[in-house]
Amino acid sequence: MTLFELVLRSMRKNMKHYYLYFFVFIFCTSLYFVFATLQHDASIPDRMNGSSVFSQSFLAAGVLLLFIVTVFTIYANRLFLNRRSKEIGLYQLIGLTKRGVARFLLLENILLGLGALVVGIVCGALVYRIFLLLINSLLGFEGPVTVKFSLSAIYQTAAVFAALILFTSIQILWITYRTTLIDLFQAEKRHEHPSTPASAVNAVLALLGIALILYGYWHAGQISENTLLLDSLAILGSIIAGTYLLFRVTIGWLFDRIRRGANGHLGLIRALSLAPLMHRMKGQANSLTMITVLSAMTLTMVAAAYSFYYSAGRDTRNALPYDFAIENGETNAAKQFGEDLEAKGIRFVHQRVEAIRLRGKISELPSQAPVEETTLLVMPAEQLRQTGADVAVPVPRDAVMYNGNAKIDKLTQAQSHFPKTIELDPLMSGDRLHLTEIVNRFAMNYNVYGDQLVVSESTFKALKARMIALPQYEQELKEEYPRYATVSFDTFQVPDKSQRKDASEAYASYVPEGSHPFDFEREYRDKLQSFGLLIFITGFLGLVFLISTGSMLYFKQMTEAEQEKHSFIILRQLGFETKDILRGIMRKQLFVFTIPLALGIAHAAFAVKTVSVLVPSSIIVPSATAMGGYVLIYFIFVLLTMGYYKKIVNNAM
Repeated sequence: MTLFELVLRSMRKNMKHYYLYFFVFIFCTSLYFVFATLQHDASIPDRMNGSSVFSQSFLAAGVLLLFIVTVFTIYANRLFLNRRSKEIGLYQLIGLTKRGVARFLLLENILLGLGALVVGIVCGALVYRIFLLLINSLLGFEGPVTVKFSLSAIYQTAAVFAALILFTSIQILWITYRTTLIDLFQAEKRHEHPSTPASAVNAVLALLGIALILYGYWHAGQISENTLLLDSLAILGSIIAGTYLLFRVTIGWLFDRIRRGANGHLGLIRALSLAPLMHRMKGQANSLTMITVLSAMTLTMVAAAYSFYYSAGRDTRNALPYDFAIENGETNAAKQFGEDLEAKGIRFVHQRVEAIRLRGKISELPSQAPVEETTLLVMPAEQLRQTGADVAVPVPRDAVMYNGNAKIDKLTQAQSHFPKTIELDPLMSGDRLHLTEIVNRFAMNYNVYGDQLVVSESTFKALKARMIALPQYEQELKEEYPRYATVSFDTFQVPDKSQRKDASEAYASYVPEGSHPFDFEREYRDKLQSFGLLIFITGFLGLVFLISTGSMLYFKQMTEAEQEKHSFIILRQLGFETKDILRGIMRKQLFVFTIPLALGIAHAAFAVKTVSVLVPSSIIVPSATAMGGYVLIYFIFVLLTMGYYKKIVNNAM
């Protein structure tokens, strides 16, 4: 039998173990090809006004994807070589040299890698149109989709994955030449026996692991912009260290307490679930910590991206409550804009809101600490309500601030107490306004100048009358930047969403050249494109990571199932039913898969809570949806593992 025939025979024999690895490699190759093709596709960036962010985003996504698949391939290769250690040892016993074994393994690795590369590129080309339709839908683009393949994408994919195959070949050579014959036959028993340090030390380390994780969670809620980097490093370090100790010590220590509490009489189910974990958890601490931490990072990334995309409409409306707002006396512009909308057959609602802009100081009561002067924009609540705005009418002399950045400002400012006092310039005759609360949205479009205060109509009229009556009022209006002035806003709402794009294009002609047109439709489309691109990339990278980590745990459990086969044979000979054995195995699998998943979700939940300050609206629903999908896919691997164990147990007799 030639070496090539031996390799083909080995591949056919081990295909039941390799199929998931082969599938993951093909999936990653296909996805990388799609990313590379999108990177070189100029049609979508042209529709995004020539933005270079598109191609750069897919370049970065390709690098992250390559990192994930490299880690997965290295781990899977090491696991497969460890599992086949006896087979490799037998080859050496019958006379095959290490060089011959290395050639055998290299040829097998190259054939598998090249096969997956070719199939992956072909599959990527077949599904590319689906990906193109999906990303166009996420970005809000309409119209026909043109598929264009790039030879550069094919060359790039082939070169990158050929380099990965070369890297894994070097890994195989390194392991083959460094491993002795004795090591090959004892590889499966390595790291199975737990060390038993003093129970007092174990207890301290076990509790320390839990304490470090809880400290990280607590610190995540106390993060400040002034110490953002140090806080982030402290949180990350404490959670990683705590997670490692949890897998290395805490879980084994807790299971040992359970065993001691039962005086060593665990019963069948506990013997099949707790005992293997006690023996193997310590040896798997490194890989489980890595899987848990990276799962948390991936979940945070996916949940945050989905939250940003899901909330784009509400967040834009919080920032721009009116589709269009034309400030101050540009009455001719407002009138002409309304006429343009009518000429285009666009239905709209036009309302005018009066306001006064002046300087003032907002300070805590009864603090006498010096405060900086700021520009205030005071508007009457009753006029805002006539436009359809959801604002409350404050009592006379009270004011409410509307600030869509209030959640972010909490990171940079000390804790606020209400009410605050507002001293108005030049109305400093002893009368003051009382700031009763801050609402996390804007009352007028966010691009208008001044901190937005809403007062009652009576308070507004009194302030306006006193301002106009000032002797220097007329002179102040002649200044380029007056300290106080009356202003007005012509607001326009377009109820029909299908007409907003045409209205936005009409509005752009009234914006000075070089200025950004602040209108709802344009801002919403920009956010949709940014967050749509983000969710497309993070969603598929998260899926790749999920499949990779699930496969790692699945491969590990397949190896353990083979190692425990002899125990299952003995249990069946003793008369235990298959269903009883599988109940114990199921409990073990729930521990193995659920513990990293639950910890990852807990870590991600606190991380997402920290990120939530960047999103004005609630992100509970999108975050829960993303995490729910993650859990659902993860448990597919539990079912695959249980299916493999069931086959092993059924064949044990």
